[in-house]
Amino acid sequence: MAPMFRPRRLREKGLFRALVRETTLAIDDLIYPLFVVHGRGVREPLDSMPGQARVSVDELVKEAKDAAGMGIPGVLLFGLPTAKDPRGSEAYAEDGIVQQAVRAVKDTVPDRLVMTDVCLCQYTSHGHCGVVEDGSVRNDPTLELLARTAVSHAEAGADMVAPSDMMDGRVGAIREALDEAGYAETPILAYSAKYASSFYGPFRDAADSAPQFGDRRSYQMDPANAAEAMREIALDLDEGADIVMVKPALPYLDVIARAKAEFGVPLAAYSVSGEYAMIKAAGRLGWLDEERAMLEALTAIRRAGADVVITYFAKDAARLLERGRLGTR
Repeated sequence: MAPMFRPRRLREKGLFRALVRETTLAIDDLIYPLFVVHGRGVREPLDSMPGQARVSVDELVKEAKDAAGMGIPGVLLFGLPTAKDPRGSEAYAEDGIVQQAVRAVKDTVPDRLVMTDVCLCQYTSHGHCGVVEDGSVRNDPTLELLARTAVSHAEAGADMVAPSDMMDGRVGAIREALDEAGYAETPILAYSAKYASSFYGPFRDAADSAPQFGDRRSYQMDPANAAEAMREIALDLDEGADIVMVKPALPYLDVIARAKAEFGVPLAAYSVSGEYAMIKAAGRLGWLDEERAMLEALTAIRRAGADVVITYFAKDAARLLERGRLGTR
């Protein structure tokens, strides 16, 4: 007996597949993370993240301009200081590396978004995301420093600040500090459900942010927990977060989907360094088609419910998406 229903009819031709596609991946969905260092003419390739580099401000401007030319809406900046201390003082210094970078990028591509990571780990001598006292990371003393950092980024011209530290109450502290400093219109992208993940390995090499003792499991989330992520997101929204984030992305697609279903608010997902490195490495070894795997992974993140995808693949994906768009004209 011939089948009554034939779903394959709409898979036969590429134009049919495009016509009924449920999820779209567009250049407008992407944010490009970048690592900036002091100096001039610096471009230090990252072995564990092929195609990525630490760059000085003058090189960063070129990267930002290139991304803008591709239609990528914005960049997310991470800074590496020249010197570190226990309280991460360059994180909130007026002439800190991120503050310099924000000014330069906004001068060059003023119509693009500049987002900044707000954390202390790259700047502290101990490598933790907060103030360390008696061998442990102290929550409340950290909040003031995070708020100072966020305000300094806004003063430099950042369009959005993104606290990634996972301290309790930091969104509220940052919102209050921004409002008091006259930056009530500066939105907050909160790393709300940030897991203590092994997929951050290449990033910690890139940002020189590995903790010098212990680990971050006392403040980042247990990978086994999903209901807790919903509580974290609810708290951040109550404190004034404008966009919430799940990080990493691919191992936590269920958390992304649940967050979108439960809250229905603008949702970001960070496709982290380990996700990037795996696809790059397998592609270089010929074990998979790198371009197809990249687009499939990014589409999966969108399908799960993310409105914004932060990815080191942003420029690679933008090239392919533009090529595909032109090919359908």
